[in-house]
Amino acid sequence: MCWSATADLAAGSGIAVIGVVCVARTRRSRDLPLAALPLLLGAHQIIESFIWSSGGGAGPATVVWAVIALPLLALWVPSAVLSAAPPRARRRLLLPVVAGAATAASLAYRLATSPVTAEIRGHTLGYVLDLPHSELLVAGYLVATVGSLLLAGDRLLRLLGLLVAVGAAICATLWRLEFISTWCAFAAVCSVALLGWTHRPLTARTAMPHR
Repeated sequence: MCWSATADLAAGSGIAVIGVVCVARTRRSRDLPLAALPLLLGAHQIIESFIWSSGGGAGPATVVWAVIALPLLALWVPSAVLSAAPPRARRRLLLPVVAGAATAASLAYRLATSPVTAEIRGHTLGYVLDLPHSELLVAGYLVATVGSLLLAGDRLLRLLGLLVAVGAAICATLWRLEFISTWCAFAAVCSVALLGWTHRPLTARTAMPHR
């Protein structure tokens, strides 16, 4: 998905359509934030196509991309999972929510006080932002996003969390300098699983055994 403007635009448009279908299928208002995640990720990929077309740099598209990728997703994903989770899972989801809020606050501050730039590196985009204690921020980000899915109390969401965790590890290994870009692309692909989640009967989501 990250190898050209055309690929980002095509993939983002397809994922956005999936997001529209997910939202249309949702029958409970508290499921809407999670159902809308593919819509957000699709828009995110479309924004990246404009970064490709402009040759990278520090323009408005780069800033908007970074805001979505960093503070917004760190807060959105655990909050959306908490909203959709069955009551028995909500207490254990407080950790990812708190981690996401703290990580999002730190990332938002860095974006407000430091420039972010995009660099075309072969067939992918690298994003450069001064992040002190980056290892801690990455850990908090993964606890918030992947951790919330693994603790969701729903078998399909846990499977999605496992898939995203494996994808994040692969992306970090193969494209260390472009981790954020490649991981978000993989996360966007995984949003297809949410289409199945919204299509499942409500009883299938709430009849999970206690863990």
